[in-house]
Amino acid sequence: MAEAKLPVTTATNQQYGMALAQQKSQQAVPMGQSPASVPQQPAKPTARPGSLTPLTAPTQRPNEPITAGANFGAGPDAMGAGIMPAIEPADDVLNKLVYLNTMYPNPDLQNLISALRDGGQ
Repeated sequence: MAEAKLPVTTATNQQYGMALAQQKSQQAVPMGQSPASVPQQPAKPTARPGSLTPLTAPTQRPNEPITAGANFGAGPDAMGAGIMPAIEPADDVLNKLVYLNTMYPNPDLQNLISALRDGGQ
């Protein structure tokens, strides 16, 4: 059975040309199922009180630099540490595609990014 797709929709009262750009973006990358039709995952168990490591406990990673996970200093950067950067809603499609390509490298996605950077040439 084919997966149900959401219809192309646009926000009202946008600046001239923005609704068309929004429609084209949705047609280029069709949206998936509506959240109501996606099976709900059971809630992850939460930590019980007193089961977390106290702030004053000795480090459990004595050989890891304090800057591990930061985009400066010793140790892996944020991407190397598996920390996903926040994507601001105002970011454009190209930035989102570049981000997706860093998480899931794909030659087709790389070609699309190159085409968008070259102005569709």
